[in-house]
Amino acid sequence: MAMKAATAAISANLQMGRGLRSLYAPFSSFPFNLPQTKVEKPPPAEPSTNLFVSGLSKRTATEGLRDAFAKFGEVIHAKVVTDRVSGYSKGFGFVKYATLEDAEAGIKGMDGQVLDGWVIFAEYARPRAPLPPLNNGPPQGQW
Repeated sequence: MAMKAATAAISANLQMGRGLRSLYAPFSSFPFNLPQTKVEKPPPAEPSTNLFVSGLSKRTATEGLRDAFAKFGEVIHAKVVTDRVSGYSKGFGFVKYATLEDAEAGIKGMDGQVLDGWVIFAEYARPRAPLPPLNNGPPQGQW
């Protein structure tokens, strides 16, 4: 008789979804809703003569970046950011044009194009956020 009652209690728990099987069942009912994460895209950067270029190959050098963007205007400065240890590209760089018109032409001409076998993306560079102060000192860059 006790065995019959225990079996009934176990089957009732399983039917209500409280047993171990319900914890591991792929379609068990979850007692609450998961939060919906919305990733907001940052607003587009203000037009400037400085461009941010991403998606670069590890083999891309500063000279190759300069030559690719020089087709669209006068390049004042080009820089591929490299790893200190290996010396290879970190996958991004900067190109500075003489005028806003040249920079716009550079974005239109090179955004989504292939450079050294990789598709690159060009956009206006955003200004760097100020660094936090170190140990109650003045903010960095304002000494």
